[in-house]
Amino acid sequence: MKIGFIGAGHMAQAIMLGLCQQKYVPAASILVHSAHKNSYQPFATAHGLTAVASNAALVNQADLVILAVPAAQTLAIVAELQPEFTDQPPILVSVAGGVSLAELQENSDSTNLSIVRAMPNVNVAIGQGMTALVTSEATPAADFEQVAHLFEALGQITPLAEKDFATFSALAGSSPAYAYLFIDALSRAGVKYGLNKDVATKIAAQTVLGSAANVAQSSTNPWGLIDQVSSPGGTTVAGLLAMEEAGLMTAVVKGIDATIAKENTE
Repeated sequence: MKIGFIGAGHMAQAIMLGLCQQKYVPAASILVHSAHKNSYQPFATAHGLTAVASNAALVNQADLVILAVPAAQTLAIVAELQPEFTDQPPILVSVAGGVSLAELQENSDSTNLSIVRAMPNVNVAIGQGMTALVTSEATPAADFEQVAHLFEALGQITPLAEKDFATFSALAGSSPAYAYLFIDALSRAGVKYGLNKDVATKIAAQTVLGSAANVAQSSTNPWGLIDQVSSPGGTTVAGLLAMEEAGLMTAVVKGIDATIAKENTE
């Protein structure tokens, strides 16, 4: 199986790195092309991938193509590739936010092209990603399952209605940055009380990692898990109340609100 990437930005590189790490296919079976040779040739060489000279050549060689370019360029590239979609086209996976299945289908001008929208987050690079998937009724179930299998190798997936992609983008796409901010805040608090920054960051990161795994594996909701850590009248309760007084939950919700509002204007 050959997997092609049109685009070599942060998200494309994260997916490619994840595929290499998980040994999903041999590195040489990952094909890559982008508009700027300097942005993909060194990356391909460094990781043993196959650089391809054009989008058309890539589509003709690949079994599955991941279109990972900015939304503003996505439809133009799909329209440009119309001649390559006529006979036996590859499965086309778009990771562009805000570009609908209907728009992709219309611009491809192909009735036999399987199209899937995927919205992964950058944690796919280490096999811990979260990816939303949606496809049209015209896409064969086997083709959708092939895409789902690929992203399952890079973390967790969830089939999701297309109308909910903006919300998913905020919760999973942007939120790694918010999680990094929380970890850094914990680390800085440790520094305030005398810990070395590297040590404090290691402690904070591992604690957040373990807590996330506990939520994912537990049948108890997060509030129930909070209760398990909170002794009556104890230090944890004092900390939680101080964070709530400072508006932690409101700040998080407002951050998601702002992210979704921005997504809807683009």
